[in-house]
Amino acid sequence: MDKKEFEVIIIGGSYAGLSAAMALGRSLRKTLVIDAGKPCNRQTPHSHNFLTQDGSTPKEISEIAKSQLIAYDSIKFYDGLAVSGKRKNGAFEISTLKGDYFTAKKLIFAAGIKDLLPNIKGFSECWGISVVHCPYCHGYEIRNKKTAIIANGERAFHLASLVNNLTKEIAIITSGAKDFEKEQLEKLKQHKIQIIEKEISSIKHRNGHVEDIVFKDGTTENFECAYAAIPFELNSNIPKELGCNLTEDELIEVNFMQQTTQEGIFACGDNSSMMRSVALAVSSGNIAGAVVNGELTKENF
Repeated sequence: MDKKEFEVIIIGGSYAGLSAAMALGRSLRKTLVIDAGKPCNRQTPHSHNFLTQDGSTPKEISEIAKSQLIAYDSIKFYDGLAVSGKRKNGAFEISTLKGDYFTAKKLIFAAGIKDLLPNIKGFSECWGISVVHCPYCHGYEIRNKKTAIIANGERAFHLASLVNNLTKEIAIITSGAKDFEKEQLEKLKQHKIQIIEKEISSIKHRNGHVEDIVFKDGTTENFECAYAAIPFELNSNIPKELGCNLTEDELIEVNFMQQTTQEGIFACGDNSSMMRSVALAVSSGNIAGAVVNGELTKENF
C-alpha cells in the first residue's frame, strides 16, 4: 500500500471496526482498516439476535459489510497484524508484523478479544457450536436440551437464572468446591438445578455437538450442550502501550462516547464491553465513528 497517512486508523475489521469505518467513510474521512482476519466467532455456525441477519453465518455478515464499504473510496483495507503503536509528531504511528508503518490523527481499537480455552479435550472443537458463552446469542437454538453450565459462583448463578427460561434440565459443573451464597443455593435447589463439584476430563462430541461430559473421577454424564464462562485477553496490546486504562475485567475503559482515557484514542466492540454480540458491536462502532468524525470536524473547521 503506497498511502501511509490517514485521518483515522481502525485496528480490527470485524463488526465494530467495519461499522466505525462506515460512519467515517460516509463522512469522507481518509480511513485505514487493519485486520488480521481471525475473529473470535469464526467457528460459530450462525449469528443470532441481530435484526435483518438472524441466522446468517458470521462470515456472511462480514462479507456483506465489506462489499458495501468498498463503495467508499476514502476507506482502505490492510490485511495484516498491527503489532505496536506510538505517538509521533502530534499523530499516531502504527507498525505491522510485515514491517509497514501508517500514521493517523485518531485511532479506533476494534480488535476484539481472544478466548483462553481450558485444557479439556474436545472443548475447543465444541466452542461456539454447542459449548457457548451467551444465552442471547445461542440460547434459542439449544433450548429444551439437557444443559451444563461450566462455571462457578456469581457467574454460574447468573447464567443459570437466564438459561432456566430456556430449558428445565440444567446442571452446574463447578470444577471444584461450589462457591455460592446460602440464598443462591436455596434458589438453585428450588429450580431443581443440580450442582456437580467435579473437574472435567474431556467432552465427547460429534462434529462439535456435545454428547457426554467425562469427569476426572472416571464418571460420565450425558449432556447435549453447555454454557461456559472462560477467561479472555485483549487481541491487541497496543492500547496498553499507549497508556489506555483497562477495567477490572481487563477490557479497554471507555465512556458512553467510546472514548478511552487517552486523547484521540477510541475503542468499540468486544475489547471494550462485556456484552458480546454482533448487534452491540455494530452499535458501538457506529458511535465511535461518528464521535471521531465530530472531533476531526471541530479540529479542522
